[in-house]
This record gives sequence, C-alpha cells and structure tokens, in this order.
Amino acid sequence: MRPLQGCRGRGVVVGTVTLCLAAGWALQTPGVVSLVVPQPNINATVAQNILLSVEYSCRGVATIEWKHVSSWGTTKIVEWKSGNYVNISTVYKDRVTTFENGSIQLLNVGMRDAGYYFITVTEEYGTNTYGTIIVNVYEIIYEDLHFVAVLFAFLAAVSAILICFMWLCNKSLHLFQKKTTHKLTGISVRMQSRYRVFKSEF
Repeated sequence: MRPLQGCRGRGVVVGTVTLCLAAGWALQTPGVVSLVVPQPNINATVAQNILLSVEYSCRGVATIEWKHVSSWGTTKIVEWKSGNYVNISTVYKDRVTTFENGSIQLLNVGMRDAGYYFITVTEEYGTNTYGTIIVNVYEIIYEDLHFVAVLFAFLAAVSAILICFMWLCNKSLHLFQKKTTHKLTGISVRMQSRYRVFKSEF
C-alpha cells in the first residue's frame, strides 16, 4: 500500500507542475482577437455626426484599420495602433475622431458617406478579425426648421398684403358706387326740375 501512496503523491506533483506549465504557456500564447459591433446598421441625415461603435479585445497590441466602400470606390479612413500613432487619410482630416475601443466618430456626413464601413483589428502576432457597419444617409427636403420658419413668414406677409389689397379694392369700389349713385341722383333731380318747368310753361 505504501508504494501506491508514493505513486499517487508523485502523480499529484506531476499534475500540478503540468497545469502550471500549461497555464504559463497559455498566457504567453497570443489569444484570439474578439470584436463586437453593437449597431451594424446606422441611418443618418445630411450634416449629422455619427458614431461607428465597436469593442475589441486581445492580449497583445492591436492595429485598427477602417475602410469605406461605396459606389464611388474604396477609401482608407484611418489606421492606428493602440497607445501609438494615428494615421488619418487626407480626405477625412478634421472629420474623424478615434477611440481606444476601436470606434470612430464621423463628423458632418454627406451623401457620399453612405455605404459599407469595414474595420480590421490585427494583433501583433498576426491574428486578426473583421467587422462591418452599413451606413445609410438621407437628404432632408427642407434643410432645417429655420428655412420652414422663413417660408412661413413670407407666406404670411404675402397673405397680409393680399388682404390689404382686397380691402382697398372693396373700399374703392364702395366709394365709386357711392359717387355713381350720388351722380345719378343729381341727374334725376335736375331732369325732374326741368320737366316741371317745361310742364308749367305749357
């Protein structure tokens, strides 16, 4: 029985050592890069700011790259390494803000900004993963409420002018009718006077 207990003791020690070595190896081995895209479809209007939100995780240092693909072609937006450089394309200068979790904010979008946005997260050991966000941009018929307010004020002013014009026309017509009636009355009185004079002479 004693030899069996010794074997068991050695087995426990060997198992513990093996487990520790495996754990150490796992910590040194590059892990799989994970990427979450919480909102894969975004609807925006012209001149709006949009957030292309993602969340990545990896053990090593990651390089993030964003590209835009549309009917006008493929454009590289930005590339950066976490805690290091940020390289923004000239086309998107002053329009892109980057975040540590891999997200980017795109300012003042236009119709050409509609399309597919691809993100690539590459770990320093070569492991990478991809994500896609579809952006739809709609043009507003009336640019803003200010335009509608100005249009409403213009229509109100035109309506007021038309009402004043109709009132003046009605007033003028009333005065004309009054003068015409007065003139006809005067003519009628004169004719009656002449008729009486003419009748008295005969």
